Amino acid sequence: MEAVTFGVLGPVTAERAGAHLALKGPRHRAVLARLVLARRLVVPLDRLVHDLWDEPPPRAVGAVRTFVGDLRRALEPGRPPRTPARLLVTEGPGYALRAAPDAVDAWRFEAAVAEADRLPAAQAPERLRAALLQWRGPAYADFAEAEWARGERSRLTELRLRAVERRAEILVDAGRAAEAVPDLDAHLTEHPWREEAWRLLALALYRTGRQADALAVLRRARDLLAAHLGIDPGPRLRRLEARVLAQDPDLDPPGEPAEAAARLWARATEAYDRAVAAGAHARLESTVGLLRGLAVTGGAGLEAAREQRLAAVAAAEETGDAELTARVIGAYDVPANWTRGDDPELARRIVAAAERTRAALPHDTTADAARCRLLATVALESRGVRSPRGPRAAHEAERIARRLDDPALLAFALNGAFMQSCTTAGLAPRRDAIGAELVALATRHGLVNHLVLGHLVRLQARAALADLTTADEHAAAVDRLAQRHERPLAGVFTAWYRALRHALTGSPYDRTEAAYRSAAARLEGAGMPGLERGLLPLALLGLRLSRGRPADVDPRADWGPYRPWAEPFALLADGRAAEARTALRSLAEPPPDLLYEALCCAEAALALELGDRAVLERTYDRLLPAAGEIAGAGSGLLTFGPVGTWLAAIRRTLDA
Repeated sequence: MEAVTFGVLGPVTAERAGAHLALKGPRHRAVLARLVLARRLVVPLDRLVHDLWDEPPPRAVGAVRTFVGDLRRALEPGRPPRTPARLLVTEGPGYALRAAPDAVDAWRFEAAVAEADRLPAAQAPERLRAALLQWRGPAYADFAEAEWARGERSRLTELRLRAVERRAEILVDAGRAAEAVPDLDAHLTEHPWREEAWRLLALALYRTGRQADALAVLRRARDLLAAHLGIDPGPRLRRLEARVLAQDPDLDPPGEPAEAAARLWARATEAYDRAVAAGAHARLESTVGLLRGLAVTGGAGLEAAREQRLAAVAAAEETGDAELTARVIGAYDVPANWTRGDDPELARRIVAAAERTRAALPHDTTADAARCRLLATVALESRGVRSPRGPRAAHEAERIARRLDDPALLAFALNGAFMQSCTTAGLAPRRDAIGAELVALATRHGLVNHLVLGHLVRLQARAALADLTTADEHAAAVDRLAQRHERPLAGVFTAWYRALRHALTGSPYDRTEAAYRSAAARLEGAGMPGLERGLLPLALLGLRLSRGRPADVDPRADWGPYRPWAEPFALLADGRAAEARTALRSLAEPPPDLLYEALCCAEAALALELGDRAVLERTYDRLLPAAGEIAGAGSGLLTFGPVGTWLAAIRRTLDA
């Protein structure tokens, strides 16, 4: 018969061959947990009684004996009657659990941590990662209030926290600092008083070329300790801050900068090969952390992250481990503020993988965080797709994140909610509320990437609502954060906003066109084809129409996804009105993205020229909820002018 294994790093469990054993009630589990805690030593019967009840009932001794009998039947179901038990034994005045040294997850965890200290630096992080994955929740989670468990819970928790920090330290010292950052971020979210973790995170950021982020982390630690504990940082943190400010060469990563960059790139581009190697479950998760770091750099880093992301997901699915796959998919929580995807086929495949994985997760609350990340991924990757699935996934992810009260999880879910907030016209106030919550949440919890996102979302929403004063403030905040934390992609959006501002404030046509062309030049090589393709000709079309000029569409330009709205203008200019009308009437409803109102106004302009009442009626109904907004300005990039102006022109034609 297969050996029984026991779990105390989370709720107390007993398993045989991967199947949970029925342990009956909470006092049965308490007896088992108390015996595991004794580490094969005898626990006297009177001690068990004392630990199980504050005020023992009259028949407490008999009840404990009944619990032990029930446990024995669960642990050794094939034992013949009246033969001595071999696992839960009676000895002297009490009982002992004679579990094998590797039969309890806590004992295996301790052994693995000790072993990691003896391994070479290249192998120790993997051993520690595998050890940490054994944790399913707080130690002895069922007995958080039990006096007998308190000391052991504290000891195991401290050992786990030190293992996280020791693993990060080894990675940083070995020139693999980028791999340490995601786990340290998560670690500090849960345990903000760990000064050693703050030190390691700052050092890891510095060694990946993020000096500004390193200083921001050190100052955040100082502010946190002062505000909540009334103390200054310890000497190691103070010394590190001074050395970062002095750009101490001893802080540089091992090897020359070019060598470090080459190593980083190699780890990204070879993600799949590493992931499918034997024992590479932990590497899969660190690979996604690396890809996430590359993505926020934009350009080639963003392209490489996209290329390798699906390979990592596929490798995770091949393991057959749904919880691992959920972590790999959900770890790529790169903030996004453009509601049209860069690679629709990749997005479709990621959504399919997320849905498969979600269906395979356990149907209990232990998997809620993973489920939330998968749902947020579905919402994000379904951007610009007209389907009820995206909004439903966004709503459910947000509901779970709020219940779990996890700031990073809520930020991810709110990003998904933002992506699904363009299903109809007139939703700028909803997006503004999402942006405001993101800014507040990210400020409180030091979530830099989502802080940038929140300001960009508010910039877009306030522009749509014609509040340029507030939009300007958010643009300035984005620029400050982008410079401080080296987020080059953010500057692309603020450059476009300033071109949009020229259009909104009536700057001369030539000056506004030049600003648009300058902003478009910044998109070259930014790694965002979903934003870049067709954006400049669409912006110039909006500029001409909002200034009362002819459309003047060049059919040879790269209109990208907006070509269906451009071609009828070209046909009309060529004197082919009937074909233009047919093309106009065959247009699908604009996709649910930030340019929804802009494309509706393009249709309105065509229908007004053609006198097409049917199209005017449908366009009027679509635009009416946005009557007080600026068409297209919700993108933060371009405009077709006030929606109210277009509605008035349509109404005049329909009433004529």
